[in-house]
Amino acid sequence: MNLGGDLGRAHRRAEKTRSTKETQIVVCLELDGEGAGTVDTGLPFFDHMLAQLAKHGGLNLDLTARGDLEVDAHHSVEDTGIVLGEALAEALGSKTGVRRFASIALPLDDALDLSGRAYLYYDVELGGTAPLGTPPFEAQLAEEFWRAFAQSAGVTLHIELRHGRNAHHVLEASFKAVGRALRDAVRIEGSAIPSTKGQL
Repeated sequence: MNLGGDLGRAHRRAEKTRSTKETQIVVCLELDGEGAGTVDTGLPFFDHMLAQLAKHGGLNLDLTARGDLEVDAHHSVEDTGIVLGEALAEALGSKTGVRRFASIALPLDDALDLSGRAYLYYDVELGGTAPLGTPPFEAQLAEEFWRAFAQSAGVTLHIELRHGRNAHHVLEASFKAVGRALRDAVRIEGSAIPSTKGQL
């Protein structure tokens, strides 16, 4: 990963790990990147989704997750959301100068607020969708990932499906859209905390 940054800009990056009986996860996140890095969770479809988040979010992301996939993918996906959310919260630091709010319409609508108040609104109903990829990635696990991510990062996140039936395309669009909104929300555009309370 290229950890270089613009001269004069604070280096907004974090490294986080999580090790339990179910998972071992290592994340290195840089907010002001080029969308580069590597992702390896043992779930190729999930890797693809996280790569979309990084690319469209302008995030440099190196992420490795090992989990009990022989049981199912739930622990790996949720714990990845936890660690990535913690990394985002740490990389944001005091949040001085961040834009704070962001919203984007891709094929999906979502809104993002870096308020420190964790909340997820997730309205992506895909019905009886077959698992994606091998090993299988259940489409409903995306909601578990986003909930864990929002809680750990302390962000308000809304993801809503307007139209779409192909689960792969819908989930890919949601990861791209959150990446784009995140890129906008973490952009530095001032020198003060963007809140009348003086903190976020």
